[in-house]
Amino acid sequence: MVSPELLTPYTVELAGVVRQLPRVEIAPGVVIAILNILGDTELTEAVAQALVERIPEEAEMLVTAEAKSIPLAYAMSVKSGLPYTVLRKSRKPYMTGAISAEVISITTGKPQTLWMDGRDIARVQGKKVLFVDDVISTGSTYEGAKKLIEKAGGAVIGAAAIMTEGDNPNWERVIALGNLPLWLEK
Repeated sequence: MVSPELLTPYTVELAGVVRQLPRVEIAPGVVIAILNILGDTELTEAVAQALVERIPEEAEMLVTAEAKSIPLAYAMSVKSGLPYTVLRKSRKPYMTGAISAEVISITTGKPQTLWMDGRDIARVQGKKVLFVDDVISTGSTYEGAKKLIEKAGGAVIGAAAIMTEGDNPNWERVIALGNLPLWLEK
């Protein structure tokens, strides 16, 4: 169990909006701050606008993975005029010609499968795609999405996230509005 001070809320300011993020122990001695934009229209709209202002000019499409980043991708699509599509975490009965890739999420700690519907393959094919996520922690969801997008014939030109998490030199290449620390207690 971690010390109580590590579980006090963590304050962030994103695109002029201040939020108190709960800190949660996700593994023994490992604490993260949880950013959840679901239902937070004010924050979603503000960060979407800030990220849209940084989208590379060559981007032709946005792709995100369900579920927490869907409102972000939608708002960015509306603000930028770029289409978006969602990679699903389970294969749905209506999907035809779907393709998949396996990832390991820090949130669940288990392998997950990302799915792209066959109808979305045609939309992604030949496009320069920007991957969108709420928080990029380990990069595994991004890598899985990248595999799927490339399998569908799209080219990933980068990633945009509200925040990155932890200390990873690869995060310099991610368009992000901030970085969340990891707290480790011995």
